[in-house]
Amino acid sequence: MREISTYKILSQAKESFTKAEYKSALDKFAQVLQKDPNSKEAFNGVILSEMAMSGEEGAEALFDYYEILREEDKEQADLIMSEILESIDGSLEKLSEIFAEPLRNRLEFEEGILYSDFQKILEEGGGFVETFENVMFSTRVVITSKEDFIDFLDKLIEHGFAQMALTYLENALTLYPDDRLLRKLLKKLAESENIEN
Repeated sequence: MREISTYKILSQAKESFTKAEYKSALDKFAQVLQKDPNSKEAFNGVILSEMAMSGEEGAEALFDYYEILREEDKEQADLIMSEILESIDGSLEKLSEIFAEPLRNRLEFEEGILYSDFQKILEEGGGFVETFENVMFSTRVVITSKEDFIDFLDKLIEHGFAQMALTYLENALTLYPDDRLLRKLLKKLAESENIEN
């Protein structure tokens, strides 16, 4: 019988985590570590799963952040996440500080604007379309949480950027095919634009 690939088990582990099946995620990440003790992704996954199982609210945000980082640079993401996890002392305040600092450094390097700053501009009276177009021409919006991502997609749909929202949604659904909120947004988009999904 052929052995299941490490990549497949990691994919299953991540899927379990996103479904809040933390025990299953932990078991799968641990299974990868047994096969490959040097897998930083599996090691970080084990710690994040344990944090989530113990009710640490920041675990989900860290996991999402880790996935975003890995899309751009896997080795750098593993290093950043290892440093964050080694530094955590269990308190949510500390977790927030640790979470924000590497992101700030990264934003300076990438010349991006945090979604929270983008929202502040909107709250100060900037129209969405004009503000969004200005931001897109000069920099990029960096989204670090699932809630912000959903809110951003909702605003894109609301303000006539249906095609862009659809692209983001399709990419997100390849990672999280069973996500209820993403499916709901896709349905909203289909209804508003009569797009077949």
